[in-house]
Amino acid sequence: MEKKLLSFGHGYTARALASLLVPQGWRIVGTTRSPEKLDEIARTGVEPMLWPGSDMVPLLVDFPNILISAGPDGDGDPVLNELEQAFRSHASGMRWVGYLSTTGVYGDHGGEWVDEATPLSPSTKRGQARADAEARWQAIADLPLHIFRLAGIYGPGRGPFAKVRKGTARRIIKAGQVFSRIHVEDIAQALDLSLRHPDPGAVFNLCDDDPAPPQDVIAYAAELLGLPVPPAVDFEVADLSPMARSFYAESKKVRNDRIKKALGWQPRFADYRAGLQDLLKRES
Repeated sequence: MEKKLLSFGHGYTARALASLLVPQGWRIVGTTRSPEKLDEIARTGVEPMLWPGSDMVPLLVDFPNILISAGPDGDGDPVLNELEQAFRSHASGMRWVGYLSTTGVYGDHGGEWVDEATPLSPSTKRGQARADAEARWQAIADLPLHIFRLAGIYGPGRGPFAKVRKGTARRIIKAGQVFSRIHVEDIAQALDLSLRHPDPGAVFNLCDDDPAPPQDVIAYAAELLGLPVPPAVDFEVADLSPMARSFYAESKKVRNDRIKKALGWQPRFADYRAGLQDLLKRES
């Protein structure tokens, strides 16, 4: 296996993967739209590149493994909008292409279980944009595509502790609401396994083993900190931004059995309790 990865939209999740691959001797090129992030990326052992603005076609030819973290915007998938013909022309020479999608493509299921065989029925614009992007990637002949549908991501620097400490956290209560979530390092482990064992055409959900109401996570974070449990606020009267409110438009529990069977993946942080305990230990 040639240890070279081209990472489009080298952000939070891609950096977690790079932290596993760089010590293994991988060469990684990571793209960003922000010039101010170039040095930050370089300090992790990844070669930074501004994109759009750079010619990526030679890298598509040279790098057999490609990760797409860049999400769709108002114009659709930004990578395909610029490079679809190049991917079509060079697909047969690629070894592994990973597309990071979202469990939002399943839409609302009233708190019931979904898996990879569940028909896609997104109920938000973001979910529909992801479903559309998945379809565009799947339409490229001979592309060794692997789709990973990610639940709500948390991890170092992305947890509830800061808001709980500041006293700004709230437990938004909506009857029957349940979310699945995933620690960023468990995503990285899954991507590493997939890179070692490619299975073109695979679609995997990535989530932990314990879907839970969001208010339970906030309460547990407060318990770990030894602080008062934040107040409960009814969803119907909560002062939420349109973005925050849209997250409550869908309720479902996501199964992860397929990737466990296919790759032998097991989440290190099987539930939010284990994940939050670990985050707090790292902070201290």
